[in-house]
Amino acid sequence: MFKKILIANRGEIAVRILRACRELGIRSVSVFSEVDRKSLHVRLADEAYGIGPAPSRESYLRIDKLMDVARRAGCDAVHPGYGFLAENAALPRACKEAGITFIGPPAEAMEALGSKTEARQLARRVEVPTVPGTNDPTEKSAARALAESMGYPVLLKAVAGGGGKGMRLVSSDGEFESAFRDAASEAMNAFGDERLYLEKYLERPRHIEIQILADARGRVVSLGERECSVQRRHQKVVEEAPSPVVTPELRKKMSEAAVRLARAGGYVNAGTMEFLVDQRLNFYFLEVNARLQVEHPVTEQVTGLDLVKLQIAIAAGHGLPFAWETITPRGHAMEVRLYAEDPENNFFPSPGKILSRQVPSGPGIRLDEGVYEGWTVPNDYDPLLSKLIAWGNSREETVARLRRALDEYTITGIRTNAGLFRRILREPEFLRGEIHTRWIDELLRPGRAAARSASDRGGEADLNAARDAAAIAAAIWQSRQSAGQAADGSGPKETSSRWKREGRRQQLDGMP
Repeated sequence: MFKKILIANRGEIAVRILRACRELGIRSVSVFSEVDRKSLHVRLADEAYGIGPAPSRESYLRIDKLMDVARRAGCDAVHPGYGFLAENAALPRACKEAGITFIGPPAEAMEALGSKTEARQLARRVEVPTVPGTNDPTEKSAARALAESMGYPVLLKAVAGGGGKGMRLVSSDGEFESAFRDAASEAMNAFGDERLYLEKYLERPRHIEIQILADARGRVVSLGERECSVQRRHQKVVEEAPSPVVTPELRKKMSEAAVRLARAGGYVNAGTMEFLVDQRLNFYFLEVNARLQVEHPVTEQVTGLDLVKLQIAIAAGHGLPFAWETITPRGHAMEVRLYAEDPENNFFPSPGKILSRQVPSGPGIRLDEGVYEGWTVPNDYDPLLSKLIAWGNSREETVARLRRALDEYTITGIRTNAGLFRRILREPEFLRGEIHTRWIDELLRPGRAAARSASDRGGEADLNAARDAAAIAAAIWQSRQSAGQAADGSGPKETSSRWKREGRRQQLDGMP
């Protein structure tokens, strides 16, 4: 097993990985930009190194800086998390040149499957159905001509990366010019690659993905599906496992297609095969995410497996100890992504200092996060604060637990989208599982939002106001108590964690 792993990421996913490292007895090394110096992933790591200014192109996207840290710290492996360089084949190649193990697929598999256009070509060769569109990165004029011949609407999508970055829905020829320009610019900023491809937009499909694991000994397994249809601007906001509409027969077909595609691409480690499913339960291959997914916790909750530990074990040369036919999902899991954004102001980012917070707990509740009270949320990155996950014996129990957990969750100093999830979880269509990729957009249409009763709006406003008032009062009381203790010298002594007491923590780069 590895002795020391560099985590080439930030925020909640960096915290998730370093906790897995600690449980495995592996030392963790974090990197941070100037605005992340006091972040939780820096505080919890065994070692931490600064890698430059806030812009990701000058810090988290700099492979040379990451490799320099890995050499200085004596790391024998690098975990990329998701986003940033997680699907950039240049990183595993740099690791190989440096004699460091990359925890993810090899560069060749990443290019064959992580590239959206390459993956579509491979899928067609192994008879996995795909959405109509281009097979290669396309120039603007060629893409426009194809859009006109296929008919609008169409989707422009970034060849590199995912998460809705570099993606634009184009409904008419008049929108094409600006949509292509904006998508290319966003793709360049997010992934350092401005290339786009085009595909036909399917009306009201479901977005369902298959989680796969593959070891270097040839075993490829499917861990079942996740339902990811609740999306806003092509960004997933609610995920669940299993899907409320996937039948055992459809699950078997999609799993076989995913495994077949992974084998054909020489895939190793964790990956996700994404599909669109139409109203007749026909499925079409969409893309491969050659990395760990944001929504991986729901699969962990229903399978009992730790995907990060399995990623590390596979990278260290271990074989998978099970076949996918032996995995039986248990119960139902659901995840919501809590962002620092204001739904009442067109989801505008809400950076700032977290004054107080109360986190949920209790049966079936898990919280993956990278924040703490007193931390300032920067305005330089994706504003994801935490992922709230609920598990239950049934979908109904899971929804009830998630509602309760959202009622317990409070945070002051910034705005969050928690209120949106409280609304989603009481919508009749959602409760019946009647969702699709445009469902959120339809739910948030001004006319539909205005149709909510005054009493419903007033009740929710009263509840939110009461939560905020209670949280602010608690913060004021705590501040006064701290001030009083400091004045009379009765305050608690500064304590250190067990890891610090054992001398495992090393603060580098002149950190205070």
